[in-house]
Order: sequence, then structure tokens, then C-alpha cells
Amino acid sequence: MGRYCSYCERPILTILAVEHIQPKGLDKYKHLEGRWENFLLACVNCNSNKAKADIALADVLLPDRDNTFAAFIYSEDGKVSPAPELKPEIKAKARRSLRLTGLDKKLHQTLDQNGALVRIDRVSQRMQVWSIAREALSDVALHSSNEALRRQVIENAKANGFFSIWMAVFAGNAGMRNRLIDAFAGTRESGCFHPTTTAPVS
Repeated sequence: MGRYCSYCERPILTILAVEHIQPKGLDKYKHLEGRWENFLLACVNCNSNKAKADIALADVLLPDRDNTFAAFIYSEDGKVSPAPELKPEIKAKARRSLRLTGLDKKLHQTLDQNGALVRIDRVSQRMQVWSIAREALSDVALHSSNEALRRQVIENAKANGFFSIWMAVFAGNAGMRNRLIDAFAGTRESGCFHPTTTAPVS
């Protein structure tokens, strides 16, 4: 998905972290350091939360091999949770994946001594992007034939990241969802979406 975190989907503008799926800091995985198949692009938060966790790959869902879009539900309050229709064993993997990357953490904001917001967490960022996407949805509904507006919405989505949030907000608009799928590099090619309904293929 280009310059977006493989786990939380936010854009990575600075401080790229090459995420070793199996941590290079553990001796038993030293042979995987620098191996392409052990790399993902991650933001600092997801990478540091995962840290040196020794994970059994069969026990989690990974975005480069599993259809994580089908596995997680993104909600307006910034929460990410396992999709309710998942089989129990897949739901358990989804929960472990959220815990591994810290995507199940609660809202946390850091204020300076004057009470000004100095840092927002991933929950707050998801809430902000949901609001931006909701406004875009209203604009598209009001100006349904405006092609320039549709292109602008897609550029806005690419700039703000959080692909799954845009897909959730535009759930009832297959045309815009198809545009989103085409706009985020590699997403159409993943085979994770039905080409007409844009529903996730599980």
C-alpha cells in the first residue's frame, strides 16, 4: 500500500520503520535479517509496540498474506475490532494481531503544560480521518455528477491514509470504493475485493 503503515494504515511521512515480521533482535531469527520476505513497512508506533515479540505466524493475521480488511471493523469512535462474522479461531487471531500492534489501545492524548494538544494517538487520528471521510461522503452525495470532486476525494484519501476507514464510510457507494481500491497501490492486485460489489473476499 505504498507509503502507509502495513498495520494501522496511516501515512508514513517521516521516520520510516522497516518492520521485521520475525524480530531481528532474537537470535533464532538472525538469519531472516535483511530478507525481503520478512519485511513490512510500519510506523514507529506499530513497530515499537510489536518490538521483539516472538510470534507464531500461524497465530496472527498479517497484512501481506491475509485479508485483514475482511477481518477488522473500523468504527467512528476510532476503535478497530474483529469482524463479528469471523469464525472463532480467526477472531482469536484477529484479536492477537490487534494486541501485537497496539491497535486495540484506547484513546490517549498528550497535552503540554498549557493544556495544548502536542500529540495525538492512532485512535484520535482514526477519528479525525473518519470525520474527513464523512464530510467527503456528504459532498459526493450532494454533487453526484461532479467528476472533479470525486477525484479530489480520492486525492484526499491518499493524503490522509487509513484506507479501511474510507472504505467503511463509503460502504454504500461501490463506485467510490472501486476508485479507492484502484488509488491505493497494490490493493486491486491483492484480490481481496469483489470487483463489482467491492465486498471483501474472505
